Amino acid sequence: MRLLKVATCNLNQWAIDFDSNLKNTKDSVTKAKEAGAAIRLGPELEITGYGCEDHFLELDTVTHAMWECLKEILVGDYTDGILCSFGMPVIKGSERYNCQVLCINRKIIMIRPKISLANDGNYRELRWFTAWKQKDQVVDSQLPFDISKAVNQDSVPFGYGFIQFLDT
Repeated sequence: MRLLKVATCNLNQWAIDFDSNLKNTKDSVTKAKEAGAAIRLGPELEITGYGCEDHFLELDTVTHAMWECLKEILVGDYTDGILCSFGMPVIKGSERYNCQVLCINRKIIMIRPKISLANDGNYRELRWFTAWKQKDQVVDSQLPFDISKAVNQDSVPFGYGFIQFLDT
């Protein structure tokens, strides 16, 4: 039996503060690796910050988070040898999803959108995001040219699925 160390991160992220949020995210991956973690789980919408509200409706917010910040993480050695889950908004087709982007060894191995959105009290996720309704379905999703070129990967599984490794 093998012991599996998982690092969970509670980061001090701020809405639309891409530089600080990216630095905190990178630092958390580095600390997880130093602690010997095999898996690093980041918080929901960690790159953009959770409280962006209507800024989530701006294409620029998603572009900075998903493609520019994630690209910077992937072209570095941050995900080498560790499965990382990064929380960020992703646009697929004409829909915007609140997702966990799973990466390892400089590749995106899956994008998993939320299937249930908070929509009461202080939370209005349905205003900005669509819930993934295709339960147990994974579809192929094209990556933008810039990211595709940087990570040498054209597409990624997108949807409600699971990842299986040799021992987990």
